[in-house]
Amino acid sequence: MDIVLKVQDLTKSFGKIKAIENITFTVERGQVVGVLGPNGSGKTTTLAVALGVKYADSGTFEWFGGEKGPKANKRIGSLLETPYFYPYLNLRDNLKIVATIRGVKESSIDHVLEQVGLLARSKSAYFTLSLGMKQRLALASALLGNPEVLILDEPTNGLDPEGIAEVREIIRHQARMGKTIIMASHILDEVEKVCSNVVILKGGRILSQGLVNHLLSSKQMVLLSADNMRQLTEAIEQHPELQYEGLSSGHILVSFSSKISPAEINKWLLEKEIVLSHLEIQKKSLESQFLEIIKG
Repeated sequence: MDIVLKVQDLTKSFGKIKAIENITFTVERGQVVGVLGPNGSGKTTTLAVALGVKYADSGTFEWFGGEKGPKANKRIGSLLETPYFYPYLNLRDNLKIVATIRGVKESSIDHVLEQVGLLARSKSAYFTLSLGMKQRLALASALLGNPEVLILDEPTNGLDPEGIAEVREIIRHQARMGKTIIMASHILDEVEKVCSNVVILKGGRILSQGLVNHLLSSKQMVLLSADNMRQLTEAIEQHPELQYEGLSSGHILVSFSSKISPAEINKWLLEKEIVLSHLEIQKKSLESQFLEIIKG
């Protein structure tokens, strides 16, 4: 197990307000970790402390097995806030300034512009870009120097559906290239589509963490229909792992544990001479799971 980031008991207060309290989690190489939580839950503060932008009151964090300071920072690309770009400079010239500040070779500018789909607009002034393009340029600045890790705070915030899709695909592409990504977001659907792991925060504390698929699979649902619905209902009530949940669009909604699969349900019903005319898996959304965790 190659741990990229280890966070242990981090606590940070702003006056009397505890932004985060005893935050502990690890990020392994190649993971795409979504940090979820309502406004004020401590997402941005957690990332800011891990980047050294803010100092913790107590606790520790460790990058790459012990690296700290500039040496570790060169291996990390971050987007905590949309960086300031000069409106009347073109995209390439704006990134030249970022490259100089970060000590990165200017020769990588065209490559990152190509990665975010803005190479054709490299000579366009920043003020001519759409909101989605501006966010893609911000991602390009984070990608300068080919960092191993990307830290992104609300990367799709304020974007229209087209902009969200563009940024989502860039993040997916970087994940496919093997980058480790830590992404704070309140857009649950985006986390479900992009992330492999999730850390859920509320009031500065971690409520739950783990694989996204594990969170989704705690209670599986399936829609079933047969010619004889009464016989089907009676059979469901006889199975120890099946739970009748009600009717939905003319079908029977059934919940079941991870001990069995939909295929096994179908086989069991066939043995009872019940032929299904409809079987549809209903994945429990991350949103409903998230709300259940938040509500305690």
